[in-house]
Amino acid sequence: MKIEIWSDVVCPWCFVGKRRLETALSTFEHADDVEVVYRSFELDPSAPHHGHELSTGVIARKYGRPEAEMRQMQQQLIDVAAEEGLAMRLFDTVHTNTIDAHRLLHLALRTGGPALQRQLKEALLSAYFESAADVGDHDVLAASAVSVGLEEARVREVLASDEYADAVAADIAQARAYGATGVPFFVVDQAYGVSGAQPAEVFSQVLDQAWAASHPTLQMAGGDADACGPDGCAI
Repeated sequence: MKIEIWSDVVCPWCFVGKRRLETALSTFEHADDVEVVYRSFELDPSAPHHGHELSTGVIARKYGRPEAEMRQMQQQLIDVAAEEGLAMRLFDTVHTNTIDAHRLLHLALRTGGPALQRQLKEALLSAYFESAADVGDHDVLAASAVSVGLEEARVREVLASDEYADAVAADIAQARAYGATGVPFFVVDQAYGVSGAQPAEVFSQVLDQAWAASHPTLQMAGGDADACGPDGCAI
């Protein structure tokens, strides 16, 4: 089974959704046969590459809400995230561009497969939300990438170029083709879509449904009857 997840490293619900899917997988009987791959999605491609302005004010302006009201909404999300074991610093995060982070996630996928990519995804989400680091800053990105085992020289080479930008664009185009307008967006076996950070129970239901569809079992009819076996026929 393959699960593709469209998300952004500055999307708090993407971090919550990641944890909820992991909770569902922890009790899924066939978890060892599930491959999880992260796909790129940029919430704000126009964001500055070295962000300094706090996200709270930017989001408040975007949605036309008072900043105090936005802080209340963020606190509610902080509380929800805490239930998933996440200590989010939403009041301290900066508005920053994520194209380079996504390019490194493609590097990780190409270099070490889905397992290494997942480690980098976790490192980047944690850096942004739990350490309030600027994941548009190349030094922050390089430190996160090196921490999960990527070679710094190769990381710096990618960051200094536009390598994997085409892969990021392809991911975004595929999300649009699926009809995704926000993230997180989960696609299981290219057949089942899940939008948003659904409860773990919903993910469990989808996992069971997708597995049953791809691994059908025979429904026996008629009961037992006379038959021959490997030892011959009992007549």
